[in-house]
Amino acid sequence: MARIDLRLDPLDMTSEMLAALSRGSGGYPPFDIEYLHGAGAYLRITVAVAGFEAEELDVTTEGHQLVIRGSQDDKPDGDFLYRGIAGRQFRRIFLLTEAMEVTRASLQNGLLAIEIARRPADVRKINISVSD
Repeated sequence: MARIDLRLDPLDMTSEMLAALSRGSGGYPPFDIEYLHGAGAYLRITVAVAGFEAEELDVTTEGHQLVIRGSQDDKPDGDFLYRGIAGRQFRRIFLLTEAMEVTRASLQNGLLAIEIARRPADVRKINISVSD
């Protein structure tokens, strides 16, 4: 199972790095990773899940991983002359940094869109101790 590493800043990625990312992630379902220019938003992952209902999809974060699962049952009822569409299962894993937070997921027209925000960096005041 290929994991897609989102821990690199997309603005720092070269075209060669992006090409390697897409080559290493082959398989089903296809997806896009889009950099968002706006307040609060950072990345949008769009996964093509045509034929899946929202109840057949599961989006979770497990540690520093975004895991997207899809599970369809073959629908045996019906009298088919030809059966070319089978139920599918899939799992996609995206590696996230500690600063990334999945904020929402939506399903529209067979596309699952997942938005990721960048949390502001924690700023901590470090006290300086004085030795006599």
